[in-house]
Amino acid sequence: MTGRPAAGPDHNRADAVTVGVLSEMNAPDPRIGRLTQSLVMHVHAFLVENQVTWEEWLAGLDFLARAGQWTTPARHELLLLSDTMGSSTLLNALNRHRPAPDMPATPEHPLLRDAPRRRMGEVLATEEQWAGGDWTRVRGRILDTGGNPVARARIGLWQAHGAGEPPNPAGGSRALLTTGSDGAFWFRTVKPRSYHLPTDGPVGDWLRATGRHPVRPGNILARVEAEGYHPLTRRLFVADDPVLALDASFGVADGLVLDFLLDEDPVATAAGGMPGPYFDVTCDLVLTPGPPMSEAEA
Repeated sequence: MTGRPAAGPDHNRADAVTVGVLSEMNAPDPRIGRLTQSLVMHVHAFLVENQVTWEEWLAGLDFLARAGQWTTPARHELLLLSDTMGSSTLLNALNRHRPAPDMPATPEHPLLRDAPRRRMGEVLATEEQWAGGDWTRVRGRILDTGGNPVARARIGLWQAHGAGEPPNPAGGSRALLTTGSDGAFWFRTVKPRSYHLPTDGPVGDWLRATGRHPVRPGNILARVEAEGYHPLTRRLFVADDPVLALDASFGVADGLVLDFLLDEDPVATAAGGMPGPYFDVTCDLVLTPGPPMSEAEA
């Protein structure tokens, strides 16, 4: 007597589809297995909860495909999406045990890649920015968790070009500094102003569809690397920026907001090589011990 093969799951039932997919998953890596199974369950639950149509699902897939097509070495559209969804900030909150405990982490950023090497004290701002005033001196130290200076630390810096302008990775507002034995750094620039995230791609469509604005408060982005330490990335915000509470990327947090104090002392102005009264900003950055950098990173 020949029997019929055992029936598989009834894929006409929504709950059976999820069970069937999970039963076929057997990832060799336990962490990958956990993440992928959780992803399937959450995606399926989203589809069921919202009774998503094929048209809506395909529109979402097309959105992700376009975000991938817009991504370049200078512009990571999917990272920008993560920022504007608050996912990057949430991940930093979940991983706060990794960086130094005195300041919250901020997301990595492709605008720091290939920054030109400059000497301490050079002007980070473009000539046009510098001619417009709001002169600023930023100074501080790179320290370890014991308060000791970190020598040969590399500090990558980026600043938006001007008010209302989207980031420009090819612009001149970037620099790569290297600390000496005292761990000190300083550079001159202009007071950062709020600017717009790029909205000409899929993330712009996302912001408009959700009724959101694209404005970020003025900030200076810094990434610090040193042999034997974990890399550190920080966005340093201006305390009196009028849109400080409206960051489109939800990146403002205590410890990242700095006072820009106006110094009108002519002696200090001359000593600092400033054209006139300037904003004086101080900020120390703390690195935590970590594995040595690879040859590719060094």
